Amino acid sequence: MASLKLDRIGKRFGTATVIHDVELDVADGEFVVFVGPSGCGKSTLLRMISGLEPVSDGDLFIDGKRVNDVPAAQRGLAMVFQSYALYPHMTVRQNLAFGLENLRTPAEEIEKRVQAAAKLLRLDALLQRRPTQLSGGQRQRVAIGRAIVREPRIFLFDEPLSNLDAELRVAMRAEITALHRRLRTTMIYVTHDQVEAMTMADKIVVLRAGRVEQIGSPLDLYRRPRNRFVAGFIGSPQMNFLKASATARDDAHMNVALEAAPATPVEVRARASVGPGSPIHVGIRPEHVRLDAPAEPAIEVVAVVERLEQLGGISFVYCRLPSGEALTVQVLGPLGQRAGESIALRLPVASLHLFSGTEDAPALTEH
Repeated sequence: MASLKLDRIGKRFGTATVIHDVELDVADGEFVVFVGPSGCGKSTLLRMISGLEPVSDGDLFIDGKRVNDVPAAQRGLAMVFQSYALYPHMTVRQNLAFGLENLRTPAEEIEKRVQAAAKLLRLDALLQRRPTQLSGGQRQRVAIGRAIVREPRIFLFDEPLSNLDAELRVAMRAEITALHRRLRTTMIYVTHDQVEAMTMADKIVVLRAGRVEQIGSPLDLYRRPRNRFVAGFIGSPQMNFLKASATARDDAHMNVALEAAPATPVEVRARASVGPGSPIHVGIRPEHVRLDAPAEPAIEVVAVVERLEQLGGISFVYCRLPSGEALTVQVLGPLGQRAGESIALRLPVASLHLFSGTEDAPALTEH
């Protein structure tokens, strides 16, 4: 196990800078997930940690030792790739043992580690099979087992589940999380799937265009997004954003009027100031929109149902407001309304998030 520190890490390809001054501390035994849209620099950052890409700027420390110039093979890390990268002509046993054989590990030690990894990952009965005889989930377990036998200080996962079907991804998420609990080894995991990030991580690093937007626990990011980009990226379905304006404020509150309901401004707690009349965005998560009358203050709007997705236990209702804005609502169970019908909705004030300006601008509320 090991700790990891990134001190103003940067990466350039020619004149193009793709990673900008990333600072991050990963504690010993922590499970950290890098998440963000495609092309945000997640995999590049992981490859810099592994030593497969050189660091252009800043310093990289493992257990307090600067490793910028330490070759990948000497960093004590193990990476699990998206493509599994198994040798098709080798059996499972041979795939697990191959890296140790290259390190000239004694045969007795190799057998001990292979058997331990196979038992841990339920591969005991598959050791004589070749990768083509395995399912996608089994091949992914072999790839993880090949990393485990090296007994690395840090595990690195580069979108390891993206090639699996939806049901198998759910099962493998649970397996990797359980593996982390058993091994208690530091793990860095890259994904573009924020559901994976929310369900697996101790700490999430949200990246966009090579920059860190926010670092925190899954619930911190969900409840207290730093800006509109993070608010929209974390949560599924994503947060609704509605145009509004600030009509007045005092030291701790702001009067807010939705473009969809301009005649009924509400008072919202706010930690930052914008001038009266300034355009802002009100955010509310689909599961916080109410169909019943909440006891707490709320903005009331009438919307038209455009389509429904009924999933049994929950339903998603996709609506259109009089302002032309879309609003997604999550409700328990089936819904009686049909497409084309009007529906009365209430947006509880306590669940509103306020944002000003661009996606980068800080949130105006703190929940």
